[in-house]
Amino acid sequence: MLAIALMVMVAGAKSAYPIVVNWASTLLKEGAPEAMRLVPLGLIGVALVSAISLYGQILITNGIALRVTAQLQNALFGHLLGADFGQISKVPAGQWVSRLTNDVNLVREALTRVLTNMVRDVLIVLGSVGVMLWLDWLLALLIFALYPLATIQVTRIGKTVRDLSTQAQAQLGRMTALLSESLSSTRMVKTYQLENHEQDRAAASFEERRVLGLKLVAKKAQIDPLLEIAGGVAFAAILGFAGWRASTGGAPMVTLLSFIAALAVMAPAVQALGSLNAVWQEGLAALERIFTVLDENPTITESPDAKDVKVKQGAVQFAGVSLSYAGDIAVLDEVSFTAKQGQTVALVGPSGAGKTSVLNLIARLFDADGGEISIDGTPIKSMTLGSLRSAIALVSQDAVLFDGSIEQNIAFGRFGASHDDIIAAAKSAAAHDFILEQEFGYDTQVGERGQRLSGGQQQRIALARALLKDAPILLLDEATSALDAKSEALVQSALSEIAKDRTTIMIAHRLASVRKADIILVLDSGKIVETGRHNDLVKADGLYARLAKEQFGA
Repeated sequence: MLAIALMVMVAGAKSAYPIVVNWASTLLKEGAPEAMRLVPLGLIGVALVSAISLYGQILITNGIALRVTAQLQNALFGHLLGADFGQISKVPAGQWVSRLTNDVNLVREALTRVLTNMVRDVLIVLGSVGVMLWLDWLLALLIFALYPLATIQVTRIGKTVRDLSTQAQAQLGRMTALLSESLSSTRMVKTYQLENHEQDRAAASFEERRVLGLKLVAKKAQIDPLLEIAGGVAFAAILGFAGWRASTGGAPMVTLLSFIAALAVMAPAVQALGSLNAVWQEGLAALERIFTVLDENPTITESPDAKDVKVKQGAVQFAGVSLSYAGDIAVLDEVSFTAKQGQTVALVGPSGAGKTSVLNLIARLFDADGGEISIDGTPIKSMTLGSLRSAIALVSQDAVLFDGSIEQNIAFGRFGASHDDIIAAAKSAAAHDFILEQEFGYDTQVGERGQRLSGGQQQRIALARALLKDAPILLLDEATSALDAKSEALVQSALSEIAKDRTTIMIAHRLASVRKADIILVLDSGKIVETGRHNDLVKADGLYARLAKEQFGA
């Protein structure tokens, strides 16, 4: 409300200029030179009111726009964090970053311009129109007949700008994803000498960006010339019409000068509104992309009667569970098994057999199409997501580390854990010794995605994080694949001790790591085709035996 009041003051001050001009012309005509001394003071007063009001209005409106866009970013990021795993993973991270930054920036620019310029310029136009009607309603009608002709074309251009802006923002998202992918894969790019290939891909994307940008600029550039022509034609019409009326004894020259001053105040405001339309259309296109995400409801949700369940034993049961992606690609078919507290269940089989899908279903990253999954006899769909996932610790093949210290990355397993607890978890994961060898020990910065550490070191820190969580269910997705033989032996020994008190479900391609598993489930094409222990499955001479022969040579 304060911003609007200040806009009214700015518009009123600017609309007062023609009145001051009319007053000065009248004083000159009446021959009152002493009174003319008040005219400069009047002009300075009008300018001061306009300047002070304008400064306050800009501060307030920009503050509003920045607060709104910050809230929009928070809403979008929060929605993405709460969205389905499948919804997030199907789009490259670079495109999400583009919506959070570039799209939101376009919304901020549009909002800032609208709050700062639109109301003020509309008020200036209305004020100028009022003064024109007061000065000479016939000349005012002539202006009203000319400007709408240009406005129709400006509106058409605005619609085209919106379409082009939508294309440009989508392309920018793809370009951001491409650059992020290339720069995060420099090791492979250099090893395989893909520099020229990546350069060509980037150059093609930059060229596409340039062409779309040029089209956008070309359309927006049409607006000002159109309004400039309209202003010129209006000025010429005023002079021609006023000259004809003066020759026939019509309106006096004082009125003409004041009318021209009113037109001079109104014309820039009309031009600014025309340019604002293009910015507004860009902002609307960006906002549409953002709300497309915000309006997409997650499918992995809690039931209204979901309960906070304290998982104690962590026994996991699959009963006839089936899963398909995209509605028709079968991943799991009638999978049934039970993993009791203290047991280690290993999932083995060829790539694409559905092993990772089993782990994803336990954490409800996806929901099964059929069958039921329960923990300690409670269906996981009747549990709150918070209570379910607090009972699960996950270590994946791709260790995920955040830019921070080693201690911070381990502490993510349990916020508020003591330094001694963190050290104990690191020792269990065979990470303590190499951490102490670092220059700053547990305070060593790991870098983005842990790039300052080796793959084996990253995985041991991720394992320490999972152990610190001390969850009753431990999911291991190729958790030791990046470890050397010595570290793997140490970690396997630690896991054997830890697994005694919890349910461990592990995926392993290296069969040496599953020999001691209590149960080995052999999956093939989404079905469990064999079940047993290592020695029994080798004797059975089935799929597991063939996999063992490929790895062990016997």
